Amino acid sequence: MLSHDIKLDSYNTFGIKTTAKVLFSFTTPEQLQEFIQSDKKDPGSVIVLGGGSNILLTEPLERAIIHPNNRDIEVVEETTTEVVVRAEAGLVWDDLVHFALDHQYYGIENLSMIPGNCGAAPIQNIGAYGVELCEVFEKLEAIDLQTGALVSFSKQECEFGYRDSVFKNQAKGLYCVTDIYLRLSKIPRLQMSYGAIQKTLDQMGVSSPDLGDVSKAVRHIRSSKLPDPETTGNAGSFFKNPVIETDFYQSLIKRWPEMPSYPVSENKVKVPAGWLIDQAGWKGYRHGNAAVHDLQALVLINLGNSSGREVMELAKKIRMDIYEHFGIRLEPEVNIWDRCGRNIEL
Repeated sequence: MLSHDIKLDSYNTFGIKTTAKVLFSFTTPEQLQEFIQSDKKDPGSVIVLGGGSNILLTEPLERAIIHPNNRDIEVVEETTTEVVVRAEAGLVWDDLVHFALDHQYYGIENLSMIPGNCGAAPIQNIGAYGVELCEVFEKLEAIDLQTGALVSFSKQECEFGYRDSVFKNQAKGLYCVTDIYLRLSKIPRLQMSYGAIQKTLDQMGVSSPDLGDVSKAVRHIRSSKLPDPETTGNAGSFFKNPVIETDFYQSLIKRWPEMPSYPVSENKVKVPAGWLIDQAGWKGYRHGNAAVHDLQALVLINLGNSSGREVMELAKKIRMDIYEHFGIRLEPEVNIWDRCGRNIEL
């Protein structure tokens, strides 16, 4: 379906009030192929916007928007120990998590309540509480936005990294994901060592947790710290947790001995960006109609009528201050778009 002069308030979880000249919504890959092939597109002439959970819009969008609205789930392979589940790109990610919980499929319960749609999950390589999408990822299917051809990407071809993939680099803007395939386990395998999951389970009085208990714990933690986009505009964690050299970290803890870290390799550790921002005194800070959430410093929020530019200006201030405090450069996890859907560097 093709629409013109569309308000984008409901297409981005920040709730930024802006517009798009053209929006094409599809429910089948064939519809998207027909749209692309009916008028051969130049690379970059169209942009994909799904749930808008990881986007900051700073201006009205001048390029045509493609919006996946396909939402089916099905099991396409099954053995006694695992299944492969196909989820269409327009499906809300948490609906897929609920599907896995209902069928006792293990692997994505730690990713409960992450906002956004399934099509964006591999682009960002979403992750939370010690689990990343790449750990259960099998493959994806996508439409080439220049030719309309249906193509497939294996796990290796996606080149996953920390909140990263080939679709944020050399393949950026060239494809629209239509389906993702995840290999989930029927055999219990729970990840409870990261963050406050075990502590929350103890508080819940759960001594022998199942995947539903882990999901409940994650939902409790997220609800206690993160604002609901339905009531407070936000895109979740605005910055990535920085990965730094172990030697540099050892020099930092001489001054901040309580600075937490998580090992990444023999010579690198990950430091929580929220802790850095909190320690620098930004929690609750307000810049116009944008602010830092008062319960989780990693989340920037729209207080009701913020522009994307206000949020971006606040992010710039924080980034500069963290570098001055700690010598660490924060990188946005959120994509900051200009009027053409190109990323703006902070």
